[in-house]
Amino acid sequence: MELLPLVWFIAIAVLWVGYLVLEGFDFGVGMLLPVIGKDNTDRRVMINAIGPVWDGNEVWLITAVGAMFAAFPAWYASVFSGFYLPVLVILVALIVRGVAFEYRGKGDTARWRAWWDRAIVFGSAAPAVLWGLILANIVRGVPMDADGIVSAGPADLLSPYAVLGGLTTLTLFALHGAVFLTLKTAGPVRARARAAALRSAVVAVPAAVAFLAWTQLAYGAAWTWPVAAVAAAALVAAVPLVAGGREGWSFTATALTIGATAVVLFGSLFPDVLPSTTDPAHSLTIANASSADYALTVMTWVAVVFLPLVIAYQAWSYWVFRKRVSREHIEPAPAYGGTHTAPGTAADAGAGAAG
Repeated sequence: MELLPLVWFIAIAVLWVGYLVLEGFDFGVGMLLPVIGKDNTDRRVMINAIGPVWDGNEVWLITAVGAMFAAFPAWYASVFSGFYLPVLVILVALIVRGVAFEYRGKGDTARWRAWWDRAIVFGSAAPAVLWGLILANIVRGVPMDADGIVSAGPADLLSPYAVLGGLTTLTLFALHGAVFLTLKTAGPVRARARAAALRSAVVAVPAAVAFLAWTQLAYGAAWTWPVAAVAAAALVAAVPLVAGGREGWSFTATALTIGATAVVLFGSLFPDVLPSTTDPAHSLTIANASSADYALTVMTWVAVVFLPLVIAYQAWSYWVFRKRVSREHIEPAPAYGGTHTAPGTAADAGAGAAG
């Protein structure tokens, strides 16, 4: 096996790990908006908690997909054509979610905010489910011919393993988002987030453990067993940690669970990038799906120069907006029918128009 295709497979796996860990808590916060946010001020606290970082977290997805397109064009073409419908739903959901964050505070009526709140919930929950469904199907394999054309129908995409994968990401992200809110907010939102985290864990823990065990038994490699064990142990440990108020450690544990689960998926996939259930000879592998060495070499030099800068900038933004957000940071909304004034605190400014 040539070195550069292997390097870029690992790089793409790392990008997906970063995306799922970082965007995972964004999705969780969005899904829990009506559960934890009992009034408009609480919901503004929640949105402002992720306001400075949510769009930066999506850069990991753009980079991961771009790397797939450039390094493994056949893989990119087969995945995004074979999973056209769920990918389209994810794209629409992400657009709706971004628009909702920006436009929620543009109106002064409860009905206006309620519609955008629903858009945030949809834009967070749909990708949370569908990314798990897609990743599980990639590991499981899809009907694919010798030309890389995927002919998967609803029955193929909604197999029990894939459905469990979707349930796992949905509940893990909800738990991850709730734990993030315990770390990033103060007051009643923090208390309700802790309770929501404990309730989410009731479903997330058994679903994730079952999914990891199924993945290992059906598709896993020998070296991914300890990684799966770390993922399960971290998830179990996150529950008493969040119950005991150890927010930093519990967030580290849920992040480790999501990251390690992604490593298990990509490790189980290797050396394929998209297995064929029609005929194993039709499977796309690191070797037969990669770009030419020259393209991979140029990409490597670009990544070496620019990737550290992107990571440094994002780390800086997390540091700048590291303080907790509470109801005291939220300016009162204007009376319905009045003139909307832009939020004036630093936390509100970081969230955009989240009023």
